Amino acid sequence: MSGVHQVAGNQLMLLKNGTAYFPQLCADIDAAQHSIYLETYIYFADETGRMIADALRRAAARGVVVRVLLDGYGSAELPLSWLDELRVAKVEVQWFRREISPFTFRRSRMRRLRRLHRKLVVIDGEVAFVGGINIINDISSRDSFSSPRLDYAVRIQGVLAGEIHSTMRRLWGVVSWANFRRRGKEIRRFVMERPKPELVRGVSLVLRDNLRHRHDIESAYLKAIECAQREIIVANAYFLPGRAFRLALIEAAQRGVRVMLLLQGRVEYRVQHYATHALYDQLLAAGIEIYEYQPSYLHAKVAVVDGRWSTVGSSNIDPFSLLLALEANVAVQDEAFASELRAGLLAAIADDAVRVGDGYGMSRSWLDRLIARISYGIVRLLIGLLGYGKSI
Repeated sequence: MSGVHQVAGNQLMLLKNGTAYFPQLCADIDAAQHSIYLETYIYFADETGRMIADALRRAAARGVVVRVLLDGYGSAELPLSWLDELRVAKVEVQWFRREISPFTFRRSRMRRLRRLHRKLVVIDGEVAFVGGINIINDISSRDSFSSPRLDYAVRIQGVLAGEIHSTMRRLWGVVSWANFRRRGKEIRRFVMERPKPELVRGVSLVLRDNLRHRHDIESAYLKAIECAQREIIVANAYFLPGRAFRLALIEAAQRGVRVMLLLQGRVEYRVQHYATHALYDQLLAAGIEIYEYQPSYLHAKVAVVDGRWSTVGSSNIDPFSLLLALEANVAVQDEAFASELRAGLLAAIADDAVRVGDGYGMSRSWLDRLIARISYGIVRLLIGLLGYGKSI
């Protein structure tokens, strides 16, 4: 059972997997009195999606303003009938970049690759959720696993929830404007409104966008890694860091910091999976420990440094998250919170992961090495076409 941590005027609760997240989210939605904002990359038409939709409709029936922002690619499979049900119940729903496919090599249309990958909820401006959990069953009927995806979210009650509320209201207004659903005075209010500055030092919202926060999440990671003295634990679903990030991890390991990476052990997206393997030799040679999660898909995007600094959020450590998508993490400076997250990650490493051996490169066949190099080259080519070739 997760504890409640008091951090700089906020109550933080770490939630592991949907089994803890969705019941808590529904309870808070049912307690809403004024407003609910929800952003997600994937909203899937399954039992979990139905449970959240029912809670949102109940809130709207009480007169609560309910606004749902869905990514046009990640949630493309959501049936229109579900959206109709929500809208009839007076739940406002908008799409972020509603296109059939985000992939194109035409520079004039590269914006399609920019996705809403944030998973945020804020209720009455007082309670917020930040993490990596989409609105989808932990165990998909399309998968053969009996274990849930490993993922995390944080429930926040306090002053930081107000900052998250302002951030989500602003994006809702920008999308409304782009979709021609808001005019006049309301447009001007959202355009002129600026996100509030950081309210507290112990816990902060760290955003990634294509305007003023292009490098904030990566910079937060790099600062923590560069200051590390004893231990770095990173659990990340899609791990393909650029040169600066890799160098920071390698330099930390070389100065005696224990660096542990918990990465995807199951093949979900082949090109990205094998591209990550192209980096293993370099990381292992530096003394970095690599563990691959086995029971199911790893979906976490979390880290703990020196048992004090930690982060939980939606941002993978790959060029698509760090250079293109809209992301949101929470960074926490608190030993008790970090200790809880660290304990969960160490348990996953000990019980559910396989360590990649130092002789990994020698044990692979020439075909495996070729596939890894080709996959890495494909990713580099795509990022180069976007103008970020020096970043990876």
